[in-house]
Amino acid sequence: MSRIAVIAVVGPTASGKTKLGVEIAKAVSGEVVSCDSMQIYKTMDVATAKPTPEEMEGIPHHLVDILLPETPFSLAEYVRLASETIADIHARGHVPVLVGGTGLYADTLLQGIQLCDQGEDPVYREKLAAVAAAEGGEKLMEMLRECDPVYASGVHANNIPRLIRALEVYHTTGVPLSEHIRRSRPEFAPYDTFWLGLRFHDRSKLYDRINLRVDQMMENGLLYEAKAAYETRMQTAAQAIGCKELFPYFEGKKTLEECIETLKQSTRRYAKRQLTWFSRNPQIHWLEPDCLSWSELVGKAMEMLMNSHLFSDILYPGEIGL
Repeated sequence: MSRIAVIAVVGPTASGKTKLGVEIAKAVSGEVVSCDSMQIYKTMDVATAKPTPEEMEGIPHHLVDILLPETPFSLAEYVRLASETIADIHARGHVPVLVGGTGLYADTLLQGIQLCDQGEDPVYREKLAAVAAAEGGEKLMEMLRECDPVYASGVHANNIPRLIRALEVYHTTGVPLSEHIRRSRPEFAPYDTFWLGLRFHDRSKLYDRINLRVDQMMENGLLYEAKAAYETRMQTAAQAIGCKELFPYFEGKKTLEECIETLKQSTRRYAKRQLTWFSRNPQIHWLEPDCLSWSELVGKAMEMLMNSHLFSDILYPGEIGL
């Protein structure tokens, strides 16, 4: 039985995934499937760095801006929706191009990992929620690093639901969630995936891009977006990098400059965790944007695709000028 071919473009925040994903989709008659745990929500456009219509360049983008912020959303729901979307794109004769930096979502979907259905303890879950409310996500992250450092490397301290779930699984089963995930990998993945990853040879250049992006986000209205989230006590905003870091400013506890610096630091740390997560995937073909011009980067990506076993099925040399 043949598997659906998927191109995955992954990497840390601010590395250029969105732009490269669009270039690839244009070349292969593809459609983008977002792999971002926050871009699914409406209203938080600036904080989640959603692609603008101009950045999409006419390429359909799926699983972006589909839910109200107060709507609960799980990994299992993402896998279901993404699987249905990929099947639909394929059925219409187009190529699914998965683009995003949420490593757990990408791995679970594309590698067919069976989700753990063990570890239910509502009382313990409520206790952890109380800890988060009183001491913040960093406290939960500290607890998770002690029992499951592998999983902790791929989750942000603001993502309270995922932290609680991982701690709950370990509490009830005695086995780290990362180990449950490892054991649940099937012998054969459900998709024939070609992985492309973006990373920087000089990581300081990535951090410079992150700092610049934060400054641009502030210019584009991030403060107003975060203010609206703060005033409505939007639960999702407490998870999204870009909103929570500005809350102390609204509370009069920190200056705006201090909050912006905290946001830059949080984003840099998140990027580091993303790189750690993706570096464990031996299937990823890496590209380094700081060592290539943009045209060279796109050309190298296309060359890698053309040399892969997927070439005869999804790429057409005449259409990409190669």
